[in-house]
Amino acid sequence: MKIYTKTGDKGTTSLVYGSRVKKNDPLVEAYGTCDEANTMIGLGVGHLNGEFFEQKEALCEIFHQIQTVLFHVGAELATPTGKEVKWKLEQEHIAQLETWIDEYDAELQPLTNFILPGGHPAGAALHVARTIVRRAERNVIAIGKGVSPNVLAYLNRLSDFLFVAARFVNQQLGSKEKGLHAE
Repeated sequence: MKIYTKTGDKGTTSLVYGSRVKKNDPLVEAYGTCDEANTMIGLGVGHLNGEFFEQKEALCEIFHQIQTVLFHVGAELATPTGKEVKWKLEQEHIAQLETWIDEYDAELQPLTNFILPGGHPAGAALHVARTIVRRAERNVIAIGKGVSPNVLAYLNRLSDFLFVAARFVNQQLGSKEKGLHAE
């Protein structure tokens, strides 16, 4: 299989089942943004190489699961309305995120004010991933009808998890959170 197909040279791409749309179609914007988020999560995990904290391996496994599900979100978005979704997003995926949010948030100091994104490169990358997921969520809303409500709920919950995970990673690696300066 060749990497290049030349089928997109005129500004179109294939959806699942082969129908073609422009590369700036709202569906492509949405699943492309999910791909960006997935890549940024990978960068965050990559920054954990060489680092150690007790729950690192478990957290990296969670991110592997999230990246897989996020790929499935993209596939669901790339499936035309009325066609069978091969990798359907289920309520259990959302519930799993909620469980992880609660587990990791319980280990953090409660927030008393807004914090600035940043910290260790892994934590900072997870903060960036969070904002990309928020953009994906806005892109999905722009699509309108035909999108599973589970996709929106998953993206919403994923951004929450990424926020908590960024804070957790920063805490574990000794990067103190910075709050907003009062003006």
